Amino acid sequence: MSRGGPHKKVGNGLVALGSAAVLAVYTAGYVRTRTAADRLAMQSDARRPAVSPRIVAVAHVGDARPVAAPAFEPKRETVPPAKPEPAKLPAKDRPVAAAVAPADLEQPAPPPLEPLPAIEEKKPALVVLPPVPPPPPAPQWKDGTFYGWGTSRHGDIQAAVVIEAGRITSATIAQCLTRYSCSVIANLPPQVAQRQSPEVDYVSGATQSANAFYYAVSEALSKAK
Repeated sequence: MSRGGPHKKVGNGLVALGSAAVLAVYTAGYVRTRTAADRLAMQSDARRPAVSPRIVAVAHVGDARPVAAPAFEPKRETVPPAKPEPAKLPAKDRPVAAAVAPADLEQPAPPPLEPLPAIEEKKPALVVLPPVPPPPPAPQWKDGTFYGWGTSRHGDIQAAVVIEAGRITSATIAQCLTRYSCSVIANLPPQVAQRQSPEVDYVSGATQSANAFYYAVSEALSKAK
């Protein structure tokens, strides 16, 4: 058995225990300081608005260099000094207004204005004009006797139309060259003067003769224009 063995083991155990205690204290301190260091780093990384310091001149004897003023200076409100009230003079020392002469107060009143004569408003007289008669219609045809022919498959008819003052006064059958007698259309000539037109009625059973008379009157009136 070596000399000093038990004492050496106790010493080594105390050294190891002390080293572990120092390491634990260092680790706890490192953790706390690391958290604070990280917080400071984050605050320093954050961007802050730039504030330019104002430069004010400070008068020193022999030194005219400008000195930087603090970045934020509280604004002071300036209150204007109160105006002194005018001193009130005693009654005996107050100025007296100049006396006004009675002649200046009494002035003759201007004469009253005479009213202007009333102006009578004259109303325009209403003039009623007599109605203007309409102009007489222009004559539709020339005066005279005009003849015209009308044809059909049963024969021809000649009509004579008399015009006076631009109006038809009569119409007659001047010649009847049809296969049948023209007595079947004897009521057509008076219709021309009544209607002032060649538009006459149709006749049942004598349509060809009525059409021939219509064509004859139309040709006669075309000559009267």
